[in-house]
Amino acid sequence: MPVFSSRTSFWLAGAVVALALWCSACPTMTYPLYQSEWGVSTTTVAWIFAAYPIALIPVLIVLGDLSDHIGRRRSMIWGMLAELLGVLCFVVAGDVAWLLVGRALMGLGVGLSLSAASVAMVEFSRPGQEGRASALATGVSALGIALAMTVGGALTEYAPQPMRLHFVVLALSIVTVTILVLGIPAHTRDEAAEPWRVRSIVIPQGRRGIFVAGAIAFTSAFLLGAIVLPLGARIAQQLAGSTNSLVTGALLSVFAVCITLTSLCARRFNEWSLVTLGAIGSIAAVWLYVVTGASHSMVIFFIASACAGAAYAFNFAGGLTVLSKYAAPHHRASMVSGGYLVGYLSQGIGAPLLGWVVTVRGLRDGLLGGAIVFTAFFVAVIVGAVLARRSVAREEATTTLGNVRADVTPSRR
Repeated sequence: MPVFSSRTSFWLAGAVVALALWCSACPTMTYPLYQSEWGVSTTTVAWIFAAYPIALIPVLIVLGDLSDHIGRRRSMIWGMLAELLGVLCFVVAGDVAWLLVGRALMGLGVGLSLSAASVAMVEFSRPGQEGRASALATGVSALGIALAMTVGGALTEYAPQPMRLHFVVLALSIVTVTILVLGIPAHTRDEAAEPWRVRSIVIPQGRRGIFVAGAIAFTSAFLLGAIVLPLGARIAQQLAGSTNSLVTGALLSVFAVCITLTSLCARRFNEWSLVTLGAIGSIAAVWLYVVTGASHSMVIFFIASACAGAAYAFNFAGGLTVLSKYAAPHHRASMVSGGYLVGYLSQGIGAPLLGWVVTVRGLRDGLLGGAIVFTAFFVAVIVGAVLARRSVAREEATTTLGNVRADVTPSRR
């Protein structure tokens, strides 16, 4: 197969990102069906959701820098094959065990493909366009979430086999993109020269403060996902009054649409402004979900989803730009994988805890408790961004001063 151009390869890498997020959100519209048809509790739904990040975490720890060594293309293909197996488990599922295995395989696949594809989008873009690539990566990830909500909602409400057909469509999409990805370049400019070996994610010592700031911003997006993806359909139905799965999917897709629209604006801001705006928007979103429970208003739920989508876009684009822009040479995939690791670890812990609280105390009280805890985290994100920005400014000032001194020092004979 002929090798595609950088532009085409950029968009194919974006398609891999979209599929990864589609896999992440694909059961959202069927969770209420599992609860009604199989008698699954909210806690069990949260564990089904969490099986995905829990399986993904060790992949990121052990294989986080794999694509730096074997190539972005190979890592993406292996990841999509694992995603395909996970989706097929949902197609044939007869009980919760199949769902847990399927989610674990999806986590394995996304762990292999998502960071490789995100980095590939940066590397297939023009030099100096890292911010634009990160914003577009955010947009295509939102497309994946929107497909999960709208396609899943429509097929769940109107198609035969509502608990299976959505996953058949997703499986066919994965097969198509996998075939096309075979045509992108096998290697890119920023890959490491040495062979890969099993090791943990490497964060260079001089970049650890920056990594923390970028990773916790990234984590903000995943914590919003821990509310919207496992609980969004139930919030829409139980608290906002939606009785139609397609309507519910459309309401939830506002989250994804706002991610896309906001990501187009995100490239106008520097990375530190993105992180700060994302944290502020996240605080507003979680409390609007609480207000939805108190008011039973579909309008408030719509606004909450829109606000969550905008905040997610700022969090994701800001965190990804920080991690990729300030990465040491040949450690970009490792930095990005580390960011995903922290994000998914927080999601893997946060979703089951929130699900347990909702099961014990009810949906409204569970959302209130989650809002309090998540708000404290989002405030920490703002503090981290301020400290990291000052650190970068000092480093740049020191570098500039050193260059000036070197220029004015007379040469010795």
